[in-house]
Amino acid sequence: MVQVETSQLAAECNTWREALRNSRDEFTKHKHTLQQTAGHPLSKDQLQQVEHLQNQFHIQLINIHDLKHAIKAQCRAIEFEMKDAGQLKEETYAKHEDLFDQYQNLTATLQELRSEFNSFLTTA
Repeated sequence: MVQVETSQLAAECNTWREALRNSRDEFTKHKHTLQQTAGHPLSKDQLQQVEHLQNQFHIQLINIHDLKHAIKAQCRAIEFEMKDAGQLKEETYAKHEDLFDQYQNLTATLQELRSEFNSFLTTA
């Protein structure tokens, strides 16, 4: 039973990391698209929106990177605890739940930014 739980936790970690890698790739492309759009004649409001989106892409790419590495460290902790003690500490379960909350929050933020960017593209 414990082995199933730990393999499930490790699988969740891997799923989250893969989704974050995909988001990183997507937002890196969006950043390049935004740079190309900024080369066209834009109004003052549009230029302010470009600056805002550039800042948000930069911040969210950092957030993606940091969370991806925190999740990777969690996977390693799970593996280590299972090899060393044969079971997980309560703190490890709690950290996993915390990372899941962070992942959900970041995913929601990325969705909002995605929508904001798509709205900008339709008006630019």
